[in-house]
Amino acid sequence: MSEKTAITPATHTAPPAKFSHGVRKGNILQVAGQVGFLPAVEGQAPTPAGPTLREQTLQTLANVEAVLKEGGASWDDVMMMRVYLTDTAHFAEMNEIYNAYFAGLTVAPAARTTVYVGLPAGLLIEIDALAVLD
Repeated sequence: MSEKTAITPATHTAPPAKFSHGVRKGNILQVAGQVGFLPAVEGQAPTPAGPTLREQTLQTLANVEAVLKEGGASWDDVMMMRVYLTDTAHFAEMNEIYNAYFAGLTVAPAARTTVYVGLPAGLLIEIDALAVLD
């Protein structure tokens, strides 16, 4: 049986509670919900990429990708993504950013977008992903 391994890229701060940024077991990699924090700076609190949905979405995708890479995966391995927004007014803009970002993928992952208000103040988007490696 494969061992479960926690994944934390160097760009990420240590999680604020007992969870991992990603967990790999065998050929499955689950990326925990990522938000638009800039790469970690030792001794500083996490900082959002900016106030706009575009800035935060692009940084969130970069943060998901960092966990994927650290776990030995790529976007091509992603089977499912879940996007969480804090405002229904952001759907169209997020879809535009998402479509442009993934334009080069031959097969897009399954995805779901949900609106909820559970993010810390100032954060507009969270994304998690499930990857299956060959």
